[in-house]
Amino acid sequence: MRVVMFGFQTWGHRTLRALIESEHEVVGVVTHPKSDGVNERIWGDSVEDLATEHGLPIIFRERPVDEELLDELRALDAEIFVAANWRTYIPESVFTLPPRGTLNIHDSLLPAYAGFSAMIWALINDEPEVGVTAHMMDATLDAGDIVLQRAFPVGPRDTSGDLVLKSMDLFGPITVDALALIAEGRQDFQKQDRTKASFFHKRAEEDLRIDWTWSAEELDRFVRAQSAPYPSAFCFHRGKRLEIVTAEVSAAVYGGTPGRIFYREGDGVAIVAGPEARRGRGRGLLVKSVRTESGEVVSAEKYFKHMGGYLTSRP
Repeated sequence: MRVVMFGFQTWGHRTLRALIESEHEVVGVVTHPKSDGVNERIWGDSVEDLATEHGLPIIFRERPVDEELLDELRALDAEIFVAANWRTYIPESVFTLPPRGTLNIHDSLLPAYAGFSAMIWALINDEPEVGVTAHMMDATLDAGDIVLQRAFPVGPRDTSGDLVLKSMDLFGPITVDALALIAEGRQDFQKQDRTKASFFHKRAEEDLRIDWTWSAEELDRFVRAQSAPYPSAFCFHRGKRLEIVTAEVSAAVYGGTPGRIFYREGDGVAIVAGPEARRGRGRGLLVKSVRTESGEVVSAEKYFKHMGGYLTSRP
């Protein structure tokens, strides 16, 4: 099939590479202009560079909403569009333009975790598995019929970075496999059960703030979800911002007030945590390393020179 791909960053790069190597003909690429955003620096493989390397026509847009773009797309005469990490709204006038519609690749097992930052939210919420969905685009974001899904388990110490990298490996193969089904003329794709749908917003500064009334198990996942290459989870110590870089659940149960810097356990420092902390019914968060306001990463053993005092959610 003749394909136009809408994509950006590493997700788009891997998808475009798979399309180029497939039996399909890529007749054009729509991508965002380069910027200096944080995410672009983290996952910066360039769709533009790959398209240029292969002599493909490139169209740049932040938002694909103008009549000039529609004219350019009509001239490419594609049978289907593919979207992979396209970060702005694609209007119906665009996604319905090709005769076979638009295939979108989303980094969750839809209908759950539509929207943004799916891997981070899924890890925080203790999902046993995550994955990627290839679905037909419709007027509701991430709600179209499912063509294919691929899942993989969440490991006991996985970080969000680990999950994102694993999911990226699926973008190219699931795109090519889904296009094969569409090329066969298949239309009996799975309707999404909207009663099971969930829609999540982008992560922001407030979403990184530690709440010590969460259980140690929840906080452990939260720290792993908010870890490199993403911004770290943070709290405050003596009025200064302190990021928790690595941590795990303590071996022992620690009771008292949530946030109390309590006890040295092995090579970490146990912080009292959880809604049942005052009753002594929960383990603590064993902090292993932290990042100070100056940006220095140090071990918890070195940073916490004395026990006592509190880590707080606000200064």
